[in-house]
Amino acid sequence: MSARKQFQSSLTVSAKLSKALQKAKSKDVSEEELREQRISFAFGNALKSDLITKESVRRSSRNIRLK
Repeated sequence: MSARKQFQSSLTVSAKLSKALQKAKSKDVSEEELREQRISFAFGNALKSDLITKESVRRSSRNIRLK
């Protein structure tokens, strides 16, 4: 089986980006940030509809509880 080309890259990461990634790894995420990420994810995956807005997803999320 031939090697996958996606793993045959000579891509280099800048020191600035590497430092930012390391900083992001150690950052704690608040409950509010997680909530907003879920809202953004749901909105982004909604069908292209004029009836669905980010605010409507936000309102709906108040009625949904994760166990």
